[in-house]
Amino acid sequence: MKRRAQPWLGTLVDITIADPLSDAELAACFDDAFAAIAEVQRLMSFHDPQSDVSRFNRAQPGEAVPVHAHTREVLRTALGVYGASEGIFDISCAPRLVDAGCLPPPGGKRADHVPGSRALSLDEGLHALKSGPLWIDLGGIAKGYAVDLAIQVLQRRAVRSACVNAGGDLRVLGANPVLIRNPRAPTDMAMQVELQDESLATSANYFSGRDAAAGSVLIDGRNGRACAGDFSVTVRAPSCMLADALTKVVAATQDANHPAVARFGACAFII
Repeated sequence: MKRRAQPWLGTLVDITIADPLSDAELAACFDDAFAAIAEVQRLMSFHDPQSDVSRFNRAQPGEAVPVHAHTREVLRTALGVYGASEGIFDISCAPRLVDAGCLPPPGGKRADHVPGSRALSLDEGLHALKSGPLWIDLGGIAKGYAVDLAIQVLQRRAVRSACVNAGGDLRVLGANPVLIRNPRAPTDMAMQVELQDESLATSANYFSGRDAAAGSVLIDGRNGRACAGDFSVTVRAPSCMLADALTKVVAATQDANHPAVARFGACAFII
């Protein structure tokens, strides 16, 4: 078993491959998988002024912003989870995170979070349409998509046993046991989950590196309030992108049986 780790997407991304490959084959697998993750950071970073997200945030209302196909897919899924959760998962909560000091101001005209706003839409091509003042942040879903892309790279290289883990958002090829941290004692493990070609994402305030007084980075899109508490939410889903987004729905409602979870073929539990 070989393992490599690199810092991407604000966390340490860990890739493990168990297939009996040559050193050259392993190097190619790791290089390609990390390149896919780097592409997601390049496209969807809130901090990079050249990213699709930053260009959209700086755009004026009424503009159609060209975006990469990867960005469009993440936006499409984000809008789908927004609708299924009745606004709980909302990528337009970025102003709340800026105000809390979790994100830097992106430049351009100030945009406030308006619950229920539908100022973002997608055309049939590769454009994101901005119909009103809006700042978006894909931090609650892009890591999961990056994990999915890395797994797809490994699948194309015929890897059969692997794990890609981006700070608690992970997906496995083959059978792989995964340990879940105790949110009240993050150095301890609370449970083990057996995965088989599945994804798992965990959201908890201990992942943010911020103390309780600083506030949570998990935001309820219905009201813009932070989801406080020392609990953790884990979602098991067919894709890591969905698992990543749905953890925010469960965290906001503290309901592991929220209808949006089953709608996307997922399941959840709270520790």
